[in-house]
Amino acid sequence: MTSAPTPPMGWNSWDCYGTSVTEEEVLANAEFMARHLLPHGWDTVVVDIQWYEPAARAGGYNKGAALHLDEHGRPLPAVNRFPSAADGAGFRPLADRVHALGLRFGLHIMRGIPRQAADSGHPALGDIADRTSVCPWNGDNYGLDHGHPGAQDYYDSLGRLLAQWAVDFVKADDMLWPYHEREIASLATALRRSGRPMELSLSPGRTMSLERLEHLRAHATMWRMSDDLWDRWDDVAAQFDRLAAWAPHARPGAWPDADMLPLGRIGIRAERGGDRMSRLTPAEQRTLMSLWCLARSPLMFGGDLPTSPPETIALLTNDALLDVLRHSRGNRQVVRDGGLAVWTAEATDRDARYVGLFNLRDTQLAVRLRTGDLGFRRTATLTDLWTGAPLPNGGPDLAAELAPHACLLLRADRPERDRDTA
Repeated sequence: MTSAPTPPMGWNSWDCYGTSVTEEEVLANAEFMARHLLPHGWDTVVVDIQWYEPAARAGGYNKGAALHLDEHGRPLPAVNRFPSAADGAGFRPLADRVHALGLRFGLHIMRGIPRQAADSGHPALGDIADRTSVCPWNGDNYGLDHGHPGAQDYYDSLGRLLAQWAVDFVKADDMLWPYHEREIASLATALRRSGRPMELSLSPGRTMSLERLEHLRAHATMWRMSDDLWDRWDDVAAQFDRLAAWAPHARPGAWPDADMLPLGRIGIRAERGGDRMSRLTPAEQRTLMSLWCLARSPLMFGGDLPTSPPETIALLTNDALLDVLRHSRGNRQVVRDGGLAVWTAEATDRDARYVGLFNLRDTQLAVRLRTGDLGFRRTATLTDLWTGAPLPNGGPDLAAELAPHACLLLRADRPERDRDTA
């Protein structure tokens, strides 16, 4: 696995295309990303679940789905959806086109081995399946019996195939609830043995425990702290407590993940809901982006880039905001009082601090805090990172009026005269 110095940033097909994304749609998003987002650090394109199912559909999973597999029981791209995969080419042609744009190519996989392969009568495949270990929401796979040496061989073989396809990023699903310790370690070992650096993302997390921290750091680049997050305020608000617990433990190459960004045009052929623009209000969208950056969560955009509005693209290309994600440390929640949450971080590329004030209430909130409690001097120069506008410094106090679910994200720059006398 590679060690990412900053949290990964990219696009994932799940929120807009669910199980049924096509090669044409992946390329349209990759080309948009290369033109508009790559200069701002967005560089990864991920094909999510069911790419090996020719009959995948919107709105859920097909029971007993017929999957496209090779003779070793490994999934292959459905050629009716990914035509460049014909004649055994797999995902290599698509990955090459993504790489030619200056981007990285990512792929979703499920834990274990396809039931179709394990139940085919092939003894080498049937013997390594743990038929008691099944995913509660997807019926395609069995877990692996890691008491059998063939289990590691299967993951090693899958890792070699992904390397052959020039995959850079692997999202492995059904790994964290319950926590499949041996599966995680085995897959991570396989990716290390593959001969190609690949980042490993684990999903989905429910009731994630910090007791797993060292194991996660040893084996994964990023791991989810929650179930799927959709365009509902309650989903966003619930991440404040999770990120408060996990963000202090983020470090290069090991990132707690607050899940994808359900922004822009989503639901086109999704697992949940119809074709729509994100139902989060503009204030809620800025809150989501501010919190994710202050907590240094990976950013994986879930909307369809070419058909999302300019206002959404502006959220993703605010470099002052993205500097918080890329160049900060000591990221933590310092106040949680009723509906008020306050986060701070120290900039690593300039003499400054970041402060985020968040209103989790459904009503207006008046905030008044001492600047010393936020980690900066009363003489600091304040900038609103969403508008770029300077803010008047109120001396020892910072006062703000926050609309429902809104935030104020500030950079507090230390004046030159204070640096000279420090």
